Amino acid sequence: MITVTAEEQFQAWKAKELPAAEEVRPGVWSIPVPFINNPMRYTLAYLLIGDGEAALVDPGWDSDVGWEMLKAGLAIAGLTPASITAIVVTHFHPDHLGMAARLREASGAWVALGADEPLPTHWRVDPTQFVEEDRAQFIAWGVPAQYLEEVSFQADTWAQMTGVAEPQRRLADGELLPVAGLSVRVLATPGHTPGHICLIDERNSLILTGDHVLPRITPHVSLEAASHANPLGDYLDSLEIMGAGAEMEVLPAHEYRFRGLLARAAELKEHTLERSREVIAVLESGAAASVWDVSKELTWSRGFDSLRGFTLRLALAETASHLVYLTEQGRNVGISVSRGTPATPNLLPTLSH
Repeated sequence: MITVTAEEQFQAWKAKELPAAEEVRPGVWSIPVPFINNPMRYTLAYLLIGDGEAALVDPGWDSDVGWEMLKAGLAIAGLTPASITAIVVTHFHPDHLGMAARLREASGAWVALGADEPLPTHWRVDPTQFVEEDRAQFIAWGVPAQYLEEVSFQADTWAQMTGVAEPQRRLADGELLPVAGLSVRVLATPGHTPGHICLIDERNSLILTGDHVLPRITPHVSLEAASHANPLGDYLDSLEIMGAGAEMEVLPAHEYRFRGLLARAAELKEHTLERSREVIAVLESGAAASVWDVSKELTWSRGFDSLRGFTLRLALAETASHLVYLTEQGRNVGISVSRGTPATPNLLPTLSH
């Protein structure tokens, strides 16, 4: 369906190694940053060098090892952290935003997110209420008592999320990055998160897709952010606008570069709709009365019984998103899907099934 355009990067991915930093186009660099203790292994940060200014897109998971690798990648490009003037984050997940605070401290650069991405102020509530309401959502979803502790957020999670600094800028759909010497346009692609953005570099015929379109993995689309009414519907709509980068080389935030964006978007759409058809089949069997009941009957790569902790939470939230999507399509699913609390953001890594 796609054509790999970065053979060394692809071979490193197959060997489960970190790829090397490399120049994709003059002034455009790919720099891997380790994603600690996660099967994704790394986030691909992208350095865009302008005229006396430079933007870094998705600086990655915050760790000392990652910081050293980011500095080493910048050095290969002839820069230091102090050279960065803009930090652009495709979405509010820690494997993309995590290093932003450290990089901002070292550079003074502004940090930007998409215009519609939730901010920490949206979920700053009493931590006790936050934990209780999050737990109540999973009870309403039919999660058995023995699994509630591992799927629901705890007070330390609340502290982690509200401790993240707010960005200095918001980027609207169609806006050009305010970085001298660049001509990179923002494309709003909600779905994976409410305010996910892609970036189109028409001058270099490149599209940076964040987690919206990856070459192999299906991005996780879940019912997490309370402000996100129909995540799956938004995701499918956002796949439809990928024609903007149809002929461009795709620079994803994980795995490896490729061409064939429209074919991959079509494949992702069909995969997503097939999942909804599987949900419908479970509902029509009459054996499911809750989100939990539906989820345990679906096909998961290593089986439902292997899902634990946050992975189980992700699976349940994904199932809930399909139920909401089907309801919005006019189907009577017969299952009430409660929406937790505004204190529950979509702050979780990608999951494929």
